[in-house]
Amino acid sequence: MPGEAARHIEAAGTCRFCGAALSETMVDLGETPLANAYIAADQAAGYEPRFPLHVYVCTTCFLAQLPAHETPDAIFGDYAYFSSYSQSWLDHAERYAEAMIERFDINPTDRVVEIASNDGYLLQFFKARGIPVLGIEPAANVAAAAQANDIPTLVQFFGTEAAQGLANARKTADLLVANNVLAHVPDLNDFVEGLRMALKWTGVLTIEFPHLLKLIEQNQFDTIYHEHFSYFSLTVAERVLKVHDLRIFDVEELPTHGGSLRIYACRDELDRETTSNVARIKQDEAKAGLQRMDTYRDFGRRAAAVGRDLRDFLTNAKSAGKSVAGYGAPAKGNTLLNYCGIGPELLPYTVDVSPHKQGRLLPGSHIPVEHPDVIAERKPDYLLVLPWNLTDEIISDMRHVRDWGGKFVVPIPDVKVLP
Repeated sequence: MPGEAARHIEAAGTCRFCGAALSETMVDLGETPLANAYIAADQAAGYEPRFPLHVYVCTTCFLAQLPAHETPDAIFGDYAYFSSYSQSWLDHAERYAEAMIERFDINPTDRVVEIASNDGYLLQFFKARGIPVLGIEPAANVAAAAQANDIPTLVQFFGTEAAQGLANARKTADLLVANNVLAHVPDLNDFVEGLRMALKWTGVLTIEFPHLLKLIEQNQFDTIYHEHFSYFSLTVAERVLKVHDLRIFDVEELPTHGGSLRIYACRDELDRETTSNVARIKQDEAKAGLQRMDTYRDFGRRAAAVGRDLRDFLTNAKSAGKSVAGYGAPAKGNTLLNYCGIGPELLPYTVDVSPHKQGRLLPGSHIPVEHPDVIAERKPDYLLVLPWNLTDEIISDMRHVRDWGGKFVVPIPDVKVLP
C-alpha cells in the first residue's frame, strides 16, 4: 500500500555501506511491481503491490543503491528464475569451473561453496570432476531442483549466521563463489563479513556482478529492479571488501549481463600478488566520472529518451498494421515495459523457454507469456528481444523469423531494428 512504501522510504534513507544520508538521485523509474512477481492468469484482477524504483548515489562512498522496499523473503521465497534454462549461461559456468580448477589447482581434497547457487547450474561442473561442493540458496523451489540433481544445497539466506554454521561444521571454502548475488543483499556489511568467515585462510573468493560503468555507458536502466539493492563499480567493491579484511588481487571484464566484472579476493593478510588489472579498471572508472555526481544525474535523462523511443516504435508499428511479439520474460524486461507504460495493447504477448513462466502474466504490464513455438505459428513482423544481453543466442535460436521477413528489435542501449 502507498503508506507502507512511504514508511519504508523514510526508514531506508541512509547508505547501506557507510551509513551516510542519501539525497542524490541516479534515476527514478516510478513505482513498479517486483520484477519476478509473475501472475497466474486467473489472478489478473487481484491486488498487485507496487514499490518505488528509485536509485540513489551516496555522496560519501559513491555506492549506487535502491532502498529496500520489500523483504528478501518476499522477493526470493518462491523464485521464478532458473539459471539452467540459458545455454549461454551454462557454457559460462562450465568455462569458469575449468578455469578455476586449472588456475588454483582445485582438486578433490578441496571444497567449492557457492552462495546463491540457484539450481546447481555451476556446481555440477565441479561435482563432475569429483570435487566436493555445497550450495547455499534461499529460494526453496529453486534449491529443490539442485537437490534433485544430487547437488548438496542448504536452503537459507547467507550472512554471518550462515557462515558461522559453515565454520562450525568445518565446511568453509577453498573456493568461495558469489555470482550475481552481491547486488541482491540489503545488509551488505553482514553479507561481506559472512564471505570472510566462510573462506579458508588460504582460500580464494570470486564475485561476479554487473559493472556499474557498463550500466551507465550502455544505458542499461532496465537492469534496475527491486531485488538489485546495490550497483557496483570496482572502486566501491574494493572499499567494501577492504573494510572486512578482504583484498582484491585480480579482476576480469566479462561480457555477461551486458558487461560484468569478476573479482578475485583473498584474506588481506594472504600474500598474493595484485595484478595490474585492478589499477587499470579503477582508472577507467575515474576517467568515466564515477566519482562525480553529474555522471549519475545524466543517466536518468538518457533512460527517459529510450523509454520514449520504444513506446513510439511500438505505437507506429501498430498504426502501420505491423505485428510485434516479445521474446523472453526476464526481470529486466519487466522494468523496461513498466517504465515505458507498455501493455498488451502494444505488445500482445511474449514467449519464454522457461515452463515456470509460460501461461503466466508479466508483473505490472500483464502481458501473457507463451511457449516459443507460437512465434512460428503467428509470424510476427517484429520480435522485441527483452533479454538483450542474450541477443546473439536468441537470434541464432529464432533465425527462422527471417524466413517470413521478420526483424529483431533490441531496446538497449537505444532502440534498434536488426535485419
